[in-house]
Order: sequence, then structure tokens, then C-alpha cells
Amino acid sequence: MGTSQRNGAAPDGCVAPIHRYYSDRAWIEGAAEDQLTLVAGMAGVSRVAAFPDLHPGKYGPVGSAILADRIYPQLIGNDIGCGMSLFALGLPRRKLKVDKAAQRLRALEGVWSGDAAARLASEDLPAGLHAQALGTIGGGNHFCELQFVESVSDEAALSATGLTGGDLVLLVHSGSRSLGVSVFGSVLGSFGGLAPDGKPGKAYLAAHGQAVRWASLNRRIIAERAAEALRCEIRLIADAPHNLVEQNAGGFLHRKGAAKADLPLVPLAGSRDAYSYLLKPLHAEPDALASLAHGSGRKYDRRSMTGRAGTTKSDRETLQRTSFGGKVVCEDRQLLIEEAPNAYKDPAQVLKDLQSFGLAGAVARLQPLLTFKKAVSDIREPARRDKQRRLKERRAAR
Repeated sequence: MGTSQRNGAAPDGCVAPIHRYYSDRAWIEGAAEDQLTLVAGMAGVSRVAAFPDLHPGKYGPVGSAILADRIYPQLIGNDIGCGMSLFALGLPRRKLKVDKAAQRLRALEGVWSGDAAARLASEDLPAGLHAQALGTIGGGNHFCELQFVESVSDEAALSATGLTGGDLVLLVHSGSRSLGVSVFGSVLGSFGGLAPDGKPGKAYLAAHGQAVRWASLNRRIIAERAAEALRCEIRLIADAPHNLVEQNAGGFLHRKGAAKADLPLVPLAGSRDAYSYLLKPLHAEPDALASLAHGSGRKYDRRSMTGRAGTTKSDRETLQRTSFGGKVVCEDRQLLIEEAPNAYKDPAQVLKDLQSFGLAGAVARLQPLLTFKKAVSDIREPARRDKQRRLKERRAAR
């Protein structure tokens, strides 16, 4: 079982035990610990599991799973169904030209021109359900990343996927976009929780279920757009959402930045300048609530990254390359800084903690080749430059 309350005993004033699945080597902020304590004391919460990617969130700790007898929409947030999908690419690595691929993947920018109504109907979703956002990545920490299988830890598990060492894969991280924002906005005042048998609770669960399916479809279409740009086929290897609520025998299981681990395989994302991993859940810890870390987790919040990275033009140019020799397509300067590699924890340490607690085994290590985030300049940048120019002029006039 987890560490620090490692025996699962609830802290003073809390109802629920907190099971921490990270070692003393994990980078965990005090604010995240405080949020764990607050969540454990919420009405109806019976168990909390926290993982080594834990960090503070707006409404609760990211990198945690919470079991309760009611529904807490804020523990899921507005990106309902957000997750990681890994696809095999039908393209030999020897034929990949990274610079050319970087240009082709710019096709991911902007709206998707496909038949949204038909694709939504295929998932039993209304034909016009936020169709304008379908097939788009979004901002923040979302991405589409071209990787290759750098090393293999579990030959049998990898072979079952049809992959082998050196194969190209595509990792897509995105969610329900404007749909999730709309669903969450309808229950924003429900911080005391929703009764599952009440009208608001039932309405939220129905809309939430649609958003989860929409998000999975969105990742699929993003991958299809990337494959079309790269002129190859794709095949799904794993699709693991990490922002969702599900009903189980113990109540309602909320996962916030905690990957759904009752699946054969789960991706663990690193930063754009670090390895990602393909994991095999081991189900050895019931108190882990069938969940895993979803990635490396933030080390520094977005605001505090200003001044930590990209302070000069050469620094920003460096952020568009990786130590592996890969490339990053992100022409939003602020986003490039906020999502700099040093904003994130070490995914290798996250993996070590998961392994040490018997939660997962490594199947393969995935090395990034090309990360796509945004192919247009930040529209806020001209306004920033104008503001800076006016400030300089006023100072010079004094």
C-alpha cells in the first residue's frame, strides 16, 4: 500500500484514508499534499489514492483517484475524458524525414474538414455536438507526438500489440475541448457534490458520458489527421482517459490526472524532451483504485515558468529542439515557455515509483522525434510588444 499515511490511516480531521504511491525521491509540492487532505475530508469520500505525478490543480490534486458516494464534478474539471492514446504508425522509421514531417504535421492546425456528423453518430453522439472542435488538439499540455520504440522491457507484451523495437508510434494527448467546458459550466456551483439519483446528477453523468466518448473520438481523428499528413496508416495500441468519473461497487470513482488502469496497456507521457513509456498495469494494489500516473506531472506551474525558460531568443530557439535531436512545432511563445521540459518531473522516477509499489511494469520506452503543439504565432504577442514599446516610450520621456 502507499506511503505517508503509508498505512492508509486517515489524518486528523479527515474521514478517508490517503494511499500515497510515491517515494521520498518524488517531487511533491506541499500545496498538493494540502489538497489531498482537503479532498480526503470531503463529505462521502471513502478512499484517496495519489501517484508520483501528483501536483496542485485548480479544484483538487492532479494525479489522484478519489472514491466517494456522490459525484464531485470539480474533481474531474472541464476537460472531461482527457487522456492519452497511442497508435502504431504504418511507416518504417528509415523513411521518416523529421524536418519534412514537421512541415506536414502543420496540417493539424485549425479545424478538421471531415464528416463530423457521421463520426459523431458512429459513437452514438448527436450529429452537431461541438462538431467545430472535433479533431483539434487544443492548448495547455495537449500534444501530438511522433515517437519510436527505443527499447523493450517486456517482449511478450509488446509483441501482442504487433509492435517491435524501432517502430514508429504516435502519442496523442487531448480531451473534450469546448464540450467538456460546457458540461462543467452547467454544474460549476455544485461543490457539495451531486446525488447520483437526483436529476442534476443524472444529467451530469449523461453529459459526462458523452464527453468521454467525444474525447476518445477526438484523439482518434487527430491521429488520423496526422497519419494522412504523413501518408501512412494508423492502428490503436492503447486509449487511456485520465479525467473521468465511473460508478463501481464502492461508489463513484473520480480520476483527475490518473490514468484508467483497468486496461491491458497504459501510456505514461514524459515531457517533450524526455522518454515516454508504455506500461502494463499489475493490479496488485486494490487501494490504488485501478488507476496509475498518467505522465510525469508538473514540477512548476505555468505562471512560474516565466523567467525559468525562454528568457532570450536563443533560449526559445533551443526550446524548439530536444536533446535527442528531435523537433518541437510550437509557435506560441508563451506556450513554448509554459510547457518547457524543465516544467515537468522526471518520468523515469515516476516509473520507478510505480514499479516499486507493484502498480505497473514497463513494456517499452518511447523516444520523442517530433512534438506538435501549435503551428501559428500567439495572437497575443503583437499586443505584448505594443505594450512593451509604450512603456519604453513613457520611460524615455520622463
